[in-house]
Amino acid sequence: MATHLPDDFKCPISLEIMSDPVILSSGHTFDRSSIQRWLDSGHRTCPITKLPLPEHPCLIPNHALRSLISSFTIPKSQPDPNPCRNLNPDQSKKYQTQLLIYTLVSPSSTLESKLHSLSQLTRLTKLDSGPRRQLTESGAVSAVLNCVNSTESEIQEKALALLLNLSLDDDNKVGLVAEGVISRVINVIRAGSASSRAIGCTILTSLAVVEVNKATIGAYPNAIKTLIWVLYSGKGREVREAATALYAICSFVDNRKRAVECGAVPILMKIGGMGLERAVEVLSLLVKCKEGREEMRKVNGCLEVLVKVIRNGSERGVQCALLTLSCLCCFAEEMRVEAEKEGVLEICVGFLDDENEKIRRHASTLVQTLSGRG
Repeated sequence: MATHLPDDFKCPISLEIMSDPVILSSGHTFDRSSIQRWLDSGHRTCPITKLPLPEHPCLIPNHALRSLISSFTIPKSQPDPNPCRNLNPDQSKKYQTQLLIYTLVSPSSTLESKLHSLSQLTRLTKLDSGPRRQLTESGAVSAVLNCVNSTESEIQEKALALLLNLSLDDDNKVGLVAEGVISRVINVIRAGSASSRAIGCTILTSLAVVEVNKATIGAYPNAIKTLIWVLYSGKGREVREAATALYAICSFVDNRKRAVECGAVPILMKIGGMGLERAVEVLSLLVKCKEGREEMRKVNGCLEVLVKVIRNGSERGVQCALLTLSCLCCFAEEMRVEAEKEGVLEICVGFLDDENEKIRRHASTLVQTLSGRG
């Protein structure tokens, strides 16, 4: 079987497949028994680089490589130089994934080979949970995160796309956060390309499906502020994805005040007035906290933005604009008076027979508020 395994699975000293790979301070990996014999013989240099070692060298377990070696499942009776020839489709896919993971984590892999591995792993993990589980269980997430830090934009974007796929499984979401994904993603959103920023925002949305992650992301320094910065300075897809991420995060109550304090309200009003309904959806969450209502009443043109969506928006947009305006009219008398002047009461009466139950309910509440019965 060793004939068909990658050479880097072999110890540089024994040339045998490693059973307990460890990393020397020089950065090279050896089988523990082989390097220990080398050290016990009195050597204090790296067998490969010949560089000096400390008097008591530290041997760090290479968990990722050990997992990869143990997960390689090639039939022992397979003498064929093409090990995938007689495997069934599932075995072949698993073997292919193992090779790609190995290339990704191997320090000897070239930039081109890592890019190829990232591309293929992204394709394999997009619709199939098997390769996603295989990749996370191999301990290769750290290698993907290292690629996220790459100064090569193409490597970075491919790594982000792969992380997004891994985050699709609920079982991975908390684990990815524990691996340090949030800090890497926030850094990319701050300094990456427009495409990387958009993917980074989408990853945060995916991670925020789990309630505990909403709290973790919201409490992370500059996470919410970074999303609001994208809303302010970004364009197109990255703005839409940032608004979606902010909506997901602010469904956790404690994050609403944080978003308001970071200056979200005027920016959301501006882009909401430019036609991005997702901004109004976020406002429908922020209006549920006192700080959000206070900020909205200060924004010039707030009512005009909401009325525009109520008149011309999608079903979801109308629903959120009605809810937001209803809360504001209950909170501030001047908003109620202004809404009456804008003809909101007549608009809402027309929604009382709408097929959408939430639209009917929010319209009814607003009718009662504007007619003095709320």
